[in-house]
Formats: sequence, structure tokens, C-alpha cells
Amino acid sequence: MKIRVVLTGRSYHTAASLPAELELPEGASLNDALNEINALLTAESALPDSCLIAIGGQHVGTVANYPDVELQDAQELVLIAPVAGG
Repeated sequence: MKIRVVLTGRSYHTAASLPAELELPEGASLNDALNEINALLTAESALPDSCLIAIGGQHVGTVANYPDVELQDAQELVLIAPVAGG
């Protein structure tokens, strides 16, 4: 199955090193997807624990605390890194 990956927020530059889609086996979970993403990132560009996660437009938690839900083909996984400033 394929899921679309969108990375926004302060880590937008990290998105250049990530594919627009991840190819995952049927029955893959959010944890599987995040492991794939982290394997593509360097230690310096790793997703922060406070990064928000949304699947199919629904907020499901942060990188530090999320339910390991099963993903579906063609879903969109959005990662929103925190942004500081005024």
C-alpha cells in the first residue's frame, strides 16, 4: 500500500529528504510508517517528540505519544513540526 507523507512546520527543509509517498506492506501501522520515515532522516533532522501527527485529516497525537493505528492505502500522513516565534 502507499500512503502520502506531508511534513510542515519548522522541519519543512527536512521534507526534501523524504519521499512524497511511502510504500508499506498491507496491514502496516503508524509505527511502521514513522520507523520508515526516521530511517530516512539523519539524527540532526529527526522528528521532534512534539511533532503533531494527523492521519486522514484527524489529529492522532504526537511523535512521543500516539496510538499505533493501522493505516489504509492512499491515506495521508501529515507531520506538523512545532514552530516558535511571534
